[in-house]
Amino acid sequence: MDLRVAAYAVITDDDGRVLLARWTEGRRIAWTMPGGGLESGEDPIDAVRREVREETGFDVRVDELLGVHSRVIPAGRRVPRSRVPLHTLRIVYRATITGGSLRFEKNGSTDMAAWFALPEVKPLQRVKLVDIALRMAEIL
Repeated sequence: MDLRVAAYAVITDDDGRVLLARWTEGRRIAWTMPGGGLESGEDPIDAVRREVREETGFDVRVDELLGVHSRVIPAGRRVPRSRVPLHTLRIVYRATITGGSLRFEKNGSTDMAAWFALPEVKPLQRVKLVDIALRMAEIL
């Protein structure tokens, strides 16, 4: 079984909107939380700061750990397909923007980022992690 550890951020603004990134590597294009996989030896807080900067253009302060979500993806459901299952550990933090400006990632796993009011999130094509993270943050 493969293991992937990733760190994600729940970021909201003064208007209560949530920042999402549009993931383009899956079976379908879908919105997700900004964040991603840890590099070898990387601290999860450093990883979430790096990933948010790469995907959104914003610098963030990590405020608190919201939770860890564990999921096993069967081999046949992996993208790309594999012969072994994937165990994902997703570390979710609350974070606050401290600098930067909204910009889109080039040549990465996401192609854009955007702010959404909570009622706008429900009809979006999104990965399950969005709902999981928003529940952890007690936003949903």
